[in-house]
Amino acid sequence: MTMPDDDILAPRKFRSGPHSRSDFSTGPIIDQEGHEIRPETLEQGFREFRFEFGQGNPFGNLTREQRIARFEAIARLLDVAFILPGTNIRYGIDGLIGLIPVIGDIITTAISVWLVREARALGAPWYITARMLGNVAVDGVVGMVPFAGDAFDVMFRANMRNVRLLRRWLDKQPRM
Repeated sequence: MTMPDDDILAPRKFRSGPHSRSDFSTGPIIDQEGHEIRPETLEQGFREFRFEFGQGNPFGNLTREQRIARFEAIARLLDVAFILPGTNIRYGIDGLIGLIPVIGDIITTAISVWLVREARALGAPWYITARMLGNVAVDGVVGMVPFAGDAFDVMFRANMRNVRLLRRWLDKQPRM
């Protein structure tokens, strides 16, 4: 039931053509609920407050491509960020935080549920988000079992499964 490394390590191909770093942030800006925001309304609301957060606030208003990239980066961090030395077994912080009884699994499940919410904000239909929630539920429930659940977390990779579901759905959508 493990995922081939090609699916894990392959760089994301953007649907609207090859993007460089310079035009990565182009496109409509969407809020946390997935609604498009006009740039002039952003400028009106924040004229008196101006903060520089480096490349931007990761929880602020982002373009669709930025949201997808953030979704994939968090999923990789949770599921496949590290390699067990001497093997090809990949694991993420989900397996490490899950070693803390009950609380660790609650934390990682909450992050996974937030990722499903992000997929919904990106426009994923109910049947995709239902499958994603099913993956998260299986990962969370089985992950509660001490040690055996953590081994299951490493092999099941619910968040990477959810990335694949979202990618497949996005690839079937008409290009804008």
